Amino acid sequence: MKKNLLLFILCLVGWYGFAQATEQIIVLPQTRGVLEGTLLLPPSHKPIPVILIIAGSGPTDRNGNNPLGVKAKSYQLLAEALAQNGIASLRYDKRGIGKSMKAASKEIDMRFEDSVNDAAQFLDTLKKDKRFGKIYILGHSEGSLIGMLLAQKVTVNGYISVAGLSQGIDEVINQQIKAQPFPDSVKNTVSEYLSILKKGQTIPKLMPHLVIAQLFRASVQPYMISWLQYDPSKEIAKLKTKILIIQGDADIQVAEQEGQNLKKAAPKAQYLMIPKMNHALKEGSLDRTETMKNYQNPDLPLIKGLTEGIVKWL
Repeated sequence: MKKNLLLFILCLVGWYGFAQATEQIIVLPQTRGVLEGTLLLPPSHKPIPVILIIAGSGPTDRNGNNPLGVKAKSYQLLAEALAQNGIASLRYDKRGIGKSMKAASKEIDMRFEDSVNDAAQFLDTLKKDKRFGKIYILGHSEGSLIGMLLAQKVTVNGYISVAGLSQGIDEVINQQIKAQPFPDSVKNTVSEYLSILKKGQTIPKLMPHLVIAQLFRASVQPYMISWLQYDPSKEIAKLKTKILIIQGDADIQVAEQEGQNLKKAAPKAQYLMIPKMNHALKEGSLDRTETMKNYQNPDLPLIKGLTEGIVKWL
């Protein structure tokens, strides 16, 4: 009887502790619309650590999904796993996505620094909240560079890069274009245009080609100019806080070498390579068909070792 009672109490404590993890909606008014995120707060009677989760590229929402076919809800799963380990997190819809839709800017007015400033607003909210002790930044994919730039501007207890690039976006685009069966004239023009934009100059008249017209359309050139100013390997080297670099070897979007290069640029950083982790932070492979199915499966759990690695590092 006593043994059954003890088992019941232990189960009740486990259920009760998890049930008390609460969601709080964070709304930040903007000149137009709002930015909105979700704070997941585990139960605690003392200040706890909190992580700001910065999403990757594309129209990505707070949960890690986007209308381009990604339904893996990776950030939601990560937030829930962290909460079970007593760590709070704040994740948010990017400007122009989800509940932050009405805060969207016209494409011609967008700059890369806007994403850094948006993240800074959410971080400032965390810094003013007495429920939190140590504060960390986690950036995934494109969010890795955004997190680096933010961590240069503010004092935090640590920075985490997950599947982040080590190269400037010009190098990445050139590599992707060279791998395609385009004529040399197109490949050379792309390289030339990127060099022009990197110098801060616009390109008024484009070579007549569908890919070039899309990649270098007039309305996106100011954004590209701002983005091209940053080299992740140089930016991570500027950080004075402690760093964790996480990379998987089953990522078809960001190769394992990128994480290794970031580690070389920041020798004091801790490097965590997770075997079989893909870009959605789940178990996968380098097979593109399998990866696409993986991206659309919200029921797949996070890969083992990711949450554990973060918790251990903290």
